[in-house]
Amino acid sequence: MRVTEKGQVTIPKDIRERLGISAGSDVDFVVADEGVMLVKVADVKDAFQTFGDWAKSIEGTLNLDGMTTDEYMEWLRGPRDDLERR
Repeated sequence: MRVTEKGQVTIPKDIRERLGISAGSDVDFVVADEGVMLVKVADVKDAFQTFGDWAKSIEGTLNLDGMTTDEYMEWLRGPRDDLERR
């Protein structure tokens, strides 16, 4: 693929179809040490729908074995040195 003088490239048809990219779609480039990835930017509505589906799929799967929220946070993060113990 070659970059034009205006800095443009043509996204191959099979990739556009696979990602659901069409005229007017928003895309972004994600830069990493290994190179660059083209990603389709999800519509806000789609992102919330996807998050809602994800949240429903994990509902009830976290078993804290009776720990309180504070106990769980300390277990997760470790003890906080900036707080005075009571």
